[in-house]
Amino acid sequence: DVACKNRPLDLVFIIDSSRSVRPEEFEKVKIFLSKMIDTLDVGERTTRVAVMNYASTVKVEFPLRTYFDKASMKEAISHIEPLSAGTMTGLAIQTAMDEVFTEEMGTRPATFNIPKVVIVVTDGRPQDQVQDVAASARTAGIEIYAVGVDRADMQSLRIMASEPLDEHVFYVETYGVIEKLTSKFRETFCAATACALGTHDCEQVCVSNGGSYLCDCYEGYTLNPDKRTCSAVDVCAPGRHECDQICVSNNGSYVCECYEGYTLNPDKKTCSATDMCAPGRHDCAQVCLSNDGSYSCGCFEGYTLNPDKKTCSTVDMCAPGRHDCEQVCVRDDLFYTCDCYQGYTLNPDKKTCSRAITSTLVTTEESCKCEAIAALQDSVTSRLEALSTK
Repeated sequence: DVACKNRPLDLVFIIDSSRSVRPEEFEKVKIFLSKMIDTLDVGERTTRVAVMNYASTVKVEFPLRTYFDKASMKEAISHIEPLSAGTMTGLAIQTAMDEVFTEEMGTRPATFNIPKVVIVVTDGRPQDQVQDVAASARTAGIEIYAVGVDRADMQSLRIMASEPLDEHVFYVETYGVIEKLTSKFRETFCAATACALGTHDCEQVCVSNGGSYLCDCYEGYTLNPDKRTCSAVDVCAPGRHECDQICVSNNGSYVCECYEGYTLNPDKKTCSATDMCAPGRHDCAQVCLSNDGSYSCGCFEGYTLNPDKKTCSTVDMCAPGRHDCEQVCVRDDLFYTCDCYQGYTLNPDKKTCSRAITSTLVTTEESCKCEAIAALQDSVTSRLEALSTK
């Protein structure tokens, strides 16, 4: 027993804490979990453990990625509190599939061939449809052990458990004796192979091969010529990734990113140009001009772009060279009108000017004065001519 270590597992305990489980009984369940952890070869590369607590609702106490040492796991288990209502076993198994058995939460990739195992501990009958959910879990490669205590419905245990049922369904009379199942599970999970015993010299992954073993590497690594150690693969080398624009190496794997002005599509590989001129995406004061995933700023007519390339200032439309008035430019807010010097008039084109044609209007009084002056001039002229003759 001392030499026999359990085979590596991704193991999830699902424990019933409904109203029928009395507080002192729930404490017995927690002791059972701690004893089980003592028997397991716990570690990041060996067995990972998660614990879920359920009643009418489901709570993931900690996922597979959180703890890789027994002390931390047992400390977390000691603080679990019962939920105390309902027995939604089907919901708990569905939550395990959706939220716990994912790579994000610590489940290892399928290429690692690590068994996914669930141990359900309950003392009642499920209040939801557990049959279809359990079947889906088993189809997804999850091995289910059902542990019934006291009032547990045996038919429900058999419906949810994996085949063969005599190896996956357990029953104990009370929570007080549930600990006796510890040795049973230890025997079930025991694997006396070089890979399980740790008597191999593989740096990363040990694969049993009949009575011997072979070494392998995690995804993103490649086996060295010594067939034992592994080296990281440049997963972002040309031809090794599926990123549309930018490949970022990430611990032996990679993630895709996009150039500025592009956004990653839901496939997490390709990129689409972002509308940089959408409201809130740019800092242009007046006009945003989209430009192949980027943008530049512009201004309304009558304004000019400032040196910061973002804000705008009003243009002097009457500055030299900015208007087409022949003589006078008159600024009018953002626009202008043309005018002419005194003595000139604006032509119909509203731009050029022509000299004004003026006419003199003579009054009657002025006309009389003119005639009197003319008569006097004629009289003087006649007298001068007479004197000249004499």
